[in-house]
Amino acid sequence: MLSCDICGETVTSEPDMKAHLLIVHMESEVICPFCKLSDCDQSLYNCPMCGLICTNYHILQEHVDLHLEESSFGQGMDRVQCSRDLELAHQLQEEEDRRGKSEESRQEIEEFQKLQRQYGLDNSGGYKQQQLRNMEREVNRGRMHPSEFHRRKADMMESLAIGIDDGKTKTSGIIEALYRYYQNAAPDVRRVWLSTVVDHFQSSFGDRGWGCGYRNFQMLLSSLLQNDAYDDCVKGMSVPCIPKIQSMIEDAWKEGFDPQGASQLNNRLQGTKAWIGACEVYTLLTSLRVKCHIVDFHKSTGPLGTHPRLFEWILNYYSSEGERSQKVVCTSKPPIYLQHQGHSRTVVGIEERKNRTLCLLIFDPGCPSREMQKLLKQDMEASNLKQLRKFVGNLKHKQYQIVSIEGVLTSEEKVARRQASQVFTAEKIP
Repeated sequence: MLSCDICGETVTSEPDMKAHLLIVHMESEVICPFCKLSDCDQSLYNCPMCGLICTNYHILQEHVDLHLEESSFGQGMDRVQCSRDLELAHQLQEEEDRRGKSEESRQEIEEFQKLQRQYGLDNSGGYKQQQLRNMEREVNRGRMHPSEFHRRKADMMESLAIGIDDGKTKTSGIIEALYRYYQNAAPDVRRVWLSTVVDHFQSSFGDRGWGCGYRNFQMLLSSLLQNDAYDDCVKGMSVPCIPKIQSMIEDAWKEGFDPQGASQLNNRLQGTKAWIGACEVYTLLTSLRVKCHIVDFHKSTGPLGTHPRLFEWILNYYSSEGERSQKVVCTSKPPIYLQHQGHSRTVVGIEERKNRTLCLLIFDPGCPSREMQKLLKQDMEASNLKQLRKFVGNLKHKQYQIVSIEGVLTSEEKVARRQASQVFTAEKIP
């Protein structure tokens, strides 16, 4: 379709346009440019497109033909250029999409590999390999004598063979030392509740960076082993080494506990540095017929991202028994497993201070044994408790999960909980 530049009329061909121009737009009166009279006998023809005055009709026709050719050529060039621009834009968009997909794919691979490394699923070896590598590094740096390396290696191989922790990172007697301290000092504390006896286990060369969950389970189990109420569950056991704990969790998976969690970890823990959390600790304890409970404090319940409801829950857990008039209450309650993103710890008690604030007492696997042993001194000072005390303002992670121990399961209850773990759920607060 061609459009008239004068009136906008559209026609389907160049001859039609030519006829339109000559017929429609040459009706206006033309004044002779030579004599300036409108009724001059000289035949004049005015170009309807540019106003050029011709004295010969055939010349005007040729002149109009040139206008039409020029217009047609310009429109053709515009169409060609438009087509080329669209094609180029399409090619550029396709190239951009390819680059975007390639970059996205690369980032996904890097993120996945990062997560694999972070959670110990990158096939880089487990406890044994890391222990040997770190000890070799200490020898190369001159921090360990070769004879010490070989002695520790032999001890480690023996520990792995029998599946029992070698106790080299264990500190015992802290709960008893805390009882003595609170009886004779701590004037700013109104009342304190302590868990049953529990040993502290520090992370070592073999599990540094990923073993906190296993070390906290060792703490829980050390308490149960010293509590007669749980003899039916743990009788004849010793605190296992980390590879043995991994084997125990795999056995619980094979029994049918937490199939979703097992699938996420490829049904394999031994020989890896895979992290474990509240679900794996719950699974392992339940497989031993220890009655336990997961509570998920999934969002802040106080100002500035704090979790006062978590502190209140732990206070109710420990204070549900015992004489409230006593300053120091040694309960029969086992310690509590406390998990947040990236780390886990063990709660062994809670203070109620005279200003009515609450303070948790926490064993951290990342705290060195030499620091924990300072708590065993007869002249222990309040500054030594700094590594244990955590106030409401100290716990500001987005989410916390706890595993609390509540007694012993019957065989029937264990079967029911195994079935319930097919779809894992936890109590949520709030």
